[in-house]
Amino acid sequence: MPLNIRLNFILSFAIGVSLFGSFTTLMLAMYPPAVQENFFWRKSLVGLLFALICVFGIAAVFFPKKCSETFHSHQTEKPTISETENPDFHEIPINFKGHHPDCGRFSAHVAQVSGHVFCAACTGLLLGALIALAGIALYFFVDWNIVEVGLSAVLVGQIGVLLGFFQFKFKGCARLTLNAFFVFACFLTLVGIDKLAESIVIDLYIIALITFWLLTRILISQWDHWRICHTCKLSCELK
Repeated sequence: MPLNIRLNFILSFAIGVSLFGSFTTLMLAMYPPAVQENFFWRKSLVGLLFALICVFGIAAVFFPKKCSETFHSHQTEKPTISETENPDFHEIPINFKGHHPDCGRFSAHVAQVSGHVFCAACTGLLLGALIALAGIALYFFVDWNIVEVGLSAVLVGQIGVLLGFFQFKFKGCARLTLNAFFVFACFLTLVGIDKLAESIVIDLYIIALITFWLLTRILISQWDHWRICHTCKLSCELK
């Protein structure tokens, strides 16, 4: 099966499951179970599991090449121009800025802060994870009631998750902000559902969904990177 068809199928499946998960999340928020399972260890366990997801996400930000090996099991296929077809052919050396090629085609993927170039997505995910960790400590362990209306938190959270799937349409700081809000939106969704349902089973379901939403978000970025390189006519020599 050609790579583009395989990528499109996997991505379509992931987006479909993610949207179905968002629909079920909204249904759970609007119609929470009548019987609640308010075990004394529920909030601590749920908070710990979500904190681990945030920590792994932060590790992925600081070690993008190592973590990307988990999701990149194939080489990018792209059309190239052979030396026999073009006698003036030569490879163009490409460096990295914010762990993206500095060829200009990835300019929307980076943000400049105080003269330094950062990957907009990774920086946003890092900020979102740090904010979420602070929220986890306050809600799940300190028992500070930071969310008054659970349904509103879930609604805002689901808007943030959907915007996160479309972050590749934005540039620079806007992309950074949407990625940060994406992680915080996952936190809002989990806290809102926890407040409404108070069920360990439903909390674990939401955590599984959040993990899948994050993987779908990664797949969308990989597809966007592949699309950019696949349509490029240059032959790059990455350094």
